[in-house]
Amino acid sequence: MKCLWIARDQPFPQDAGDKVYSANLACALAEAGVMVCFLGFAASASHPPRDTPVHWRQIVGGKRSTRRALLSHLPIAGAIHDTPAFRQALEAQLQQSWDAIIFDSYGSGWALRRYLAGHRAAGKAPVLVHVSHNQEGILWHDMVRHSDAGWLKKLGLWQNWLKVHFLERFVLRHVDLISAISQEDALAFKALAPECPSVVLTPGYSGERQAWRVLGRDGPKHVVLIGSFRWVVKQENLRQFIDLADATFHRHGISFDVIGDMPQALRDELTPRMKATVLHGFVDDVAPLFNRARLAVVPEMIGGGFKLKFLDYIFQRLPVATIDAAAAGLPPPIRSQLLLSANLQDLVDSIVQHIDHIDMLNHMQQEAFEAASQLYQWGERGIGLRDAIATCQQARSQPQNASSQAAYRMETS
Repeated sequence: MKCLWIARDQPFPQDAGDKVYSANLACALAEAGVMVCFLGFAASASHPPRDTPVHWRQIVGGKRSTRRALLSHLPIAGAIHDTPAFRQALEAQLQQSWDAIIFDSYGSGWALRRYLAGHRAAGKAPVLVHVSHNQEGILWHDMVRHSDAGWLKKLGLWQNWLKVHFLERFVLRHVDLISAISQEDALAFKALAPECPSVVLTPGYSGERQAWRVLGRDGPKHVVLIGSFRWVVKQENLRQFIDLADATFHRHGISFDVIGDMPQALRDELTPRMKATVLHGFVDDVAPLFNRARLAVVPEMIGGGFKLKFLDYIFQRLPVATIDAAAAGLPPPIRSQLLLSANLQDLVDSIVQHIDHIDMLNHMQQEAFEAASQLYQWGERGIGLRDAIATCQQARSQPQNASSQAAYRMETS
């Protein structure tokens, strides 16, 4: 089986959840016996590793500016990548014969449109697959509703949501298979594209696992959050949580460590509000910050999908506090070991209430680790995607086989 994987960017360095998911799922599919060619913009500061089974095809050249992208009929995530260089590279790959073409995230919808316009009827049609990371229409609608931005920025957010809304539905209605990152997303996609089959591929985990850890009662109280804060949605989630949590944490002697790359403008905006919060930026080794933390937090009111940071926390034996909406895709044995709250204010209150309950926190992290240890294998995800593509191929061939057999019977009768 030969598969062309069309993404926006090469997923290196793996400094964001979507990159971790794309890189590992593509490698797992290749390790399942599929020849995978991965097409995306080159990362300026990193190169794909040489020891993976994926053929990484890098698009060289600059992307469109956000200002120019605003004038496009595409959402920003698609418009900035729809460049002459990417189109040329895409056309060259589409001249080959593929068994499957994967469109990674809704932002690759522009490439699907180009394929359907010029290549749909050429030769044996490949299985078209949408690998999703979220139900983006709902995510962006929530972003608009919850944002405290000024009217001009909010108008831009509304405009982008409408573009996302239409492009995502276009993708869902023109592919042959949808890969969902959680069961919740799969059900939502089923409502939007009821005729399209889907496969649920929750993330795997390939990072380090801490064999043992017991939280101590000594030392300061630390809460930790890790993420990449370049995306506007992640920035808004962080703003809202710091606005609610920082003063409360300060009153109760709690330090809040935020790890991850962020624009300088966001750092400048947040710094005057902070008493308990420390913005560490990107760090090469998170272990010292994780090891001194009593709790990790996932405070994402905006955005669905599966939060890969849960696995980082759980396998590093950190108890986790979060909100119900952010815990999509986690099975009941893991959810039962989280501090779950209905909203951000309740989350802040729950952290303050439980941060000194060391025995309970130790029980939570140990039980969550045990529950997750038998799950989240990337190899199984690659096999699942390969088999779902093969099932689509077989479903296509069955009517043709039936017609051929009927014609043969007619000719020989």
